[in-house]
Amino acid sequence: MADPTAHNGPPDPTGRPAGFLTVMTTIDSEAGARKLARGAIEGRLAACAQISAPVTSVYRWDDAVEASQEWQVLFKTADARYDALEAYLLDAHDYDTPEIIATPITRGGAGYLSWVAEETS
Repeated sequence: MADPTAHNGPPDPTGRPAGFLTVMTTIDSEAGARKLARGAIEGRLAACAQISAPVTSVYRWDDAVEASQEWQVLFKTADARYDALEAYLLDAHDYDTPEIIATPITRGGAGYLSWVAEETS
């Protein structure tokens, strides 16, 4: 397995080695969520994708308050794979402006992070 503490990309602006991220998106169907998840895993853009059963999203769009049912997809990936994952999501997503939010993983199990590193390399 890969060393989760090993440098897996360019340093960030603070000089810390790159690490791992969770990346979230939402989509309007379970089938769409499964398609996004499978494509990211097949392309080694993420090691894992979790699909959460429908959530209700409330938001403003085109000057109107909207509410819709969506499925959340949470990807676990290496920081070095973010740009490729984002490009894939923008291309494969049905929405004009999909939600794509990345959150750094500040700590995690060494074995799990080794697995993420291995699956995204």
